[in-house]
Formats: sequence, C-alpha cells, structure tokens
Amino acid sequence: MDRRPRDFSILQRFEFLYSPVAVRFLLNKPEGIERLGKRLPICRMFREAQDSRPFYAGPEDFACVDQLVLGLMDPEPIYESGQIGAKERIYQDARANRRIYQHIPKISPGTVRYVAFSRIDEAPFDPDVLVITARPDQAEVILRALSYSTGKPLTTTMTPVLTCAWVFAYPYTTGSVNYTVTGLGYGLKIQKLLPEGLLLISVPYDLTAMLLDNLAEMDWELPMFSMTEEERGPFATKIMEEIRQEYING
Repeated sequence: MDRRPRDFSILQRFEFLYSPVAVRFLLNKPEGIERLGKRLPICRMFREAQDSRPFYAGPEDFACVDQLVLGLMDPEPIYESGQIGAKERIYQDARANRRIYQHIPKISPGTVRYVAFSRIDEAPFDPDVLVITARPDQAEVILRALSYSTGKPLTTTMTPVLTCAWVFAYPYTTGSVNYTVTGLGYGLKIQKLLPEGLLLISVPYDLTAMLLDNLAEMDWELPMFSMTEEERGPFATKIMEEIRQEYING
C-alpha cells in the first residue's frame, strides 16, 4: 500500500461508540496485515473491523452478493432476473427487483482482488473509503463539515437491498459522499449487526482531507444550538444588523 495514512486523530473527539473504519481496495495482496481467514459478507467484515486488528479479505472470503459489487464474480441471471427479491416479497414482482441492477454501483471486474479493513485509529494505510458510524448529533457535525467549505448539497442514494454497494462501491467509484441509516438496509437489519437509527457515512479518499481540515476549523457546537428561544431572536437580529451596516458602509 503506497500511501501513508493521514492523521485522523481529530475523529477521537467524537468518542464514537463504533469506530470509523478505513477500507482499501487492492489489486494485489497487501503486506504487513493478516488475512481474515473466514468467509463473511462484507457488512460483517466491516463490523468485525470495528473491534479487531487490521485485516484483509481475498476473493474466497466474501460470502454474499458483495462479490458482484466488488467485481469478483460475473453477473448471474438468477440474481439479475429479479426472481429472488420477488420470492422474498421485498419487491412486488421480478421486473421491479431486476431494475435495481441497472443502478447498483459495481467496481470494474478484475480491478480489485483484495479488500483491507481497519479501525481508523490503527489503520496502516490511507483509506479509499472511510465509513463512519454515528449518532444523529455526531452525524450533523460530520455532514456539515463535508459541505462547510464548499456549500455543495449532500445527497444520498440507496436501495433496500445490496446496501453494501452504496456504502463501499458507490463512494469509491464516484467520489461522492453517501450515507444511510441503520435499519433501512436489509443485510445489516437481518443480521442485527448495529442498532437501528445510526448513520453510516461513507467518505471517499478525495474528500477526507477536506473533512479533517473543516473539522479542525469550524465550530462543532453552533451558538444557536445552546440558546433559548428568547435568546435566538435578538441574536439573529444582531447579526442581521451587523450585515446591514457592513453593506451600508461598504
């Protein structure tokens, strides 16, 4: 792995209950970290990484349709026909289920053979995707930091199934932040890997520096958050008056 990890220590201020996870997609087997050594779906690997030493997984270690998402298997008609989602009563019929495969993000076949996972505080590599598990109050700060210096809107996209595609592949292939709420995606929900109501925020590598810089610069607790209703009105009026005076004097 050819890049030294960034300094992510500012994330420790959040005191996350579940550690942020660094994910790295690799063509060749990484050195210096151990192989997982058991077959698991990628969502379980992510959860395991929050409480373990860094590890990597190879093609034979992934135990779900995540192999399709990672480009480790060819599309199978049995999946893409939509029959499974219809028979499991997730979708009204097969034609509805099959449509999602026109939208599911996938990594180009053969370009990834190994995936490395690590708690961010122990990561020996710079992540391709940083996945943060946060309470809503923590997520507010993270999401605000991701637009603090650009003003760009944050959007999310997902499907009820194959949440792993939107958490891992989508930010990696598009360079866009994505987020979802635990309890909405069926894989995490069925396996009861995390409590419901937490936000999973996926940050691609080209936005992590901005995230860290903005967290260091901005106010985490905005003044109006701690004000009473009686205090907020005069505070807003004072700010508006200052802006008007600057406009008049400018």
